[in-house]
Amino acid sequence: MDKLLQSVKIGINEKIYIKDPESTTLGRRIVEESILMINAMGFESFNFKKLGAKIKSNESSVYRYFENKHKLLLYLTSWYWGWVEYKLVFATHNIQDPEEKLKKALALVTSATKYDSDFSHINEVLLSKIVINEYSKSYLTKEVDTENKEGYFVIYKRLVTRLSEMIKNVDGNYTYPNSLASTVLEGSLHQHFLKDHFESLTDCHENGDPTDYFTQLVFNSLNKNPNG
Repeated sequence: MDKLLQSVKIGINEKIYIKDPESTTLGRRIVEESILMINAMGFESFNFKKLGAKIKSNESSVYRYFENKHKLLLYLTSWYWGWVEYKLVFATHNIQDPEEKLKKALALVTSATKYDSDFSHINEVLLSKIVINEYSKSYLTKEVDTENKEGYFVIYKRLVTRLSEMIKNVDGNYTYPNSLASTVLEGSLHQHFLKDHFESLTDCHENGDPTDYFTQLVFNSLNKNPNG
């Protein structure tokens, strides 16, 4: 199983990048260092000139992979959601009971990220922090409708659909499975943000993760007992 996981490649929409960064050592270095830099300085302060200096390469070499830093952010966030999806699939595929499967899925998508050695050039822990702090900047733009039509958010939407299907398998009569699934994913990011910056606005810091909160929220919405 470990060898199988190590062979997994997260598939990103080819329109997001000019040249696949996974195809070269320099491309993987661009991804690796951009995660470190955006986490350290924030997306607003980050630019390709600083990235080029960090990797000891011309700024123009970065532009051979990404048109601009917005496209790079789209790549990083798409990679993150693809990674979450692949973890979700492998963690739940052998679970037959719908309620147990949903609980496992909720725990996976709402818990704090842990390091994954399957992808050595990407620090998933830092990338998750970037997603928590910066993900909304990838779609709160004037171009969001066009980019959505181009399929830039297909991985995230597919993850919502997977979670929605699990919700429907628990309660096929529930009226808002897509809304509930997207609320869990977006709400989890927001609760992690509040834990880090506005502790008085969340109760989740007491238990370490928002998992208990969202498990109760989902199963109460479905009129199910999360403890069986």
